[in-house]
Amino acid sequence: MRRITLLLFLLISISIQGQAQEREILTSDGVKLYVKVKGTGTPYLYLHGGPGSGSHWLEKFFGDYLEQHFQMIYLDQRGVCRSSSPKDNNYSLERMILDFEEVREALGIGEWLTLGHSFGGILQMAYFEKHPQKIKGMVMINCTLNMTESFYGSWIPKAADFAGVSYTLPVTVSSDSLLNEMMKVGKAMDEDGVRWKMAYSSQKNDSIMNSSYRDIANWNNDFSAVALDVKDYWTDYTAKTPKVRVPVLFFYGYTD
Repeated sequence: MRRITLLLFLLISISIQGQAQEREILTSDGVKLYVKVKGTGTPYLYLHGGPGSGSHWLEKFFGDYLEQHFQMIYLDQRGVCRSSSPKDNNYSLERMILDFEEVREALGIGEWLTLGHSFGGILQMAYFEKHPQKIKGMVMINCTLNMTESFYGSWIPKAADFAGVSYTLPVTVSSDSLLNEMMKVGKAMDEDGVRWKMAYSSQKNDSIMNSSYRDIANWNNDFSAVALDVKDYWTDYTAKTPKVRVPVLFFYGYTD
């Protein structure tokens, strides 16, 4: 009888661990961070890109698989999606890293894996540089480690090529000059209906991805509106990669 009781207790515990846990974690500066924990296994923090794309799309499209192997922590960064915004407009890289640590401590996790996507690569590298002992390994999915190279050396030229228009790379890198050039080539892509080619192999995949954004009511876009003005994010983190001493797995599209 005692063995049966113990077995039932273990089964119930495993079932509870695998259920989704949604919560708001209040940061030390008063921001409510939306966090969802799902799955069992090694804790795995998802650092979304964008800036401002939120964590919902990864959960929607890949969560079922990932949660079979890991305890996924889906975090919406401050000023993004279901999280609130800081009253002092503090979106510094240092503050972001502190958010990650406060989430880790609130969840009672000693160390975890991190998964960075796109802009999340910069967050991931900066986090590792500050707290290497807390990260067991990293996965980089189409990660950016150098914003200047990403936009000026890749995004703008590729977008202009798809749209069949010329482009001008400003001598001085600034958020204003960047946005102006991106708006110009972006408008040309929209007019030709080819913007989807920048990220997807088909328009169907583009539509599926866009559907994930419609799932969330009152999406917070505050961070995405100011992210390119934060100087911290323009640091070249490729120069810091030789210091990484944990396993790293890279996922990149063949033609990216």
